[in-house]
Amino acid sequence: MSRATILIVDDEPNILRTVKTALRVEGYDTDTAATGPAALERLGARSYDLALLDVQLPEMNGLEVLRRARTQGIDVPVIVMSGHGTIEMAVQATRLGARDFLEKPLSTDRLLLAIGNALEVARLKGEIKELKEAAGPVGALLGDSPVMRELRERVRLAASASAPVLITGERGTGKELVARAIHDGSKRAAGTMEKLNCAAIPHELIESELFGHEVGAFTGAVRERKGKFERAIGSTLFLDEVGDMPQPMQAKLLRVLQEGEIERVGGTKTLKVDVRIVAATNRDLAADVAAGRFRADLYDRLNVVPIHIPPLRARRDDVALLVGAFLPAACKSNDRARKTMTDAAVALLVRHPFPGNVRELKNLVERLVILTPGDTITEDDVRMALPAVAGAAASSRDGSYAPGVGWHKLIESAERDLVLRALEHHKGNATHAARDLGLERSHFYKKMRALGIKRPGAQDTSDEEEESAE
Repeated sequence: MSRATILIVDDEPNILRTVKTALRVEGYDTDTAATGPAALERLGARSYDLALLDVQLPEMNGLEVLRRARTQGIDVPVIVMSGHGTIEMAVQATRLGARDFLEKPLSTDRLLLAIGNALEVARLKGEIKELKEAAGPVGALLGDSPVMRELRERVRLAASASAPVLITGERGTGKELVARAIHDGSKRAAGTMEKLNCAAIPHELIESELFGHEVGAFTGAVRERKGKFERAIGSTLFLDEVGDMPQPMQAKLLRVLQEGEIERVGGTKTLKVDVRIVAATNRDLAADVAAGRFRADLYDRLNVVPIHIPPLRARRDDVALLVGAFLPAACKSNDRARKTMTDAAVALLVRHPFPGNVRELKNLVERLVILTPGDTITEDDVRMALPAVAGAAASSRDGSYAPGVGWHKLIESAERDLVLRALEHHKGNATHAARDLGLERSHFYKKMRALGIKRPGAQDTSDEEEESAE
């Protein structure tokens, strides 16, 4: 391992000599500078592992040296020293990126501890950076199938641009994971990716969530609040389930995309926002546009870079690889001894259609880890963990049959799956689910009762009370 090289910047010859001697005894290489301009010149000329920087320097003080170094992109770890230190000075140094602040006269033990800590933090950050670079921005998108290789390449190309991205795919395919990969691979990766699930926010609150609000904008607005757009300035805003955004908000989002500016709710001041939009939906937005449920002009604005995530059943070759990744992770997170899965068990998983896609597979692997008593997960363990109804419904969807399950049971299972998925999509709202399926609400309720389905959150009420609750 190479020796760390430290730049010592101080205008007092005795301190330069003392610190230099102490560091060389500890095995560090050293260089020195006695003025601010000389320190900047040395920092720009070569790479140092650490800089010890005095505040009181001729021609340019140490804090100004630190500020200019950061402006020039010099990211060396810095420990600031001062014989006249104040809390305000220490705070300012920290804001400029200093790792530590030491008061003179220097304690050798304290100095060496600070240096050791700063170098260790820098080493760990370097390792993390190398791991991220090795994995790449799409390293978490597991799969070696042709469709996944194509997806990773599309994500890589999208990440290098600034245009809006529209991610489509079934539930559980990993739309947020793709959005995260796009953000992490972009020039905006240093910022925090803000997220908003458009289906999870009440319609009357979504404008405030996106644009923020002023004091008194509505009942309960007792203080001003920044919205997602303001918090995402210079970064990325991920709009999940954008197809569920109410139409009045669609018009306002379109204006932001066109003008690049917002107004807080209850405010009159216009604020410029430099934000990249990445949106996602499991709906067929083109069909929603044709049906008048989604604005065509907003769809065009969002769909500049379309990315479709294939369902898991379209890349069955990746199931074994995914199991290999999920299995040890599930054992670790659930405090279980390491388990293995037989080839026959994996083969059974490969044949399963997984309507919930990768999320369903991950949850199933975790269930198997928790409920399987031994160290080996067998085909029987998997068969017991796969819901019979889900398996039958899935089989009916992909055109095959489930051995031992009759025709009427298959039809019933398919109907049950349709009703459950519609309810899940509409967050348990049976009225909206019935309308989406083209059924009368009363007929939809009868179908739910016949299939033994209870709405999420519904109490044990009579049929009449349940129907009137909507």
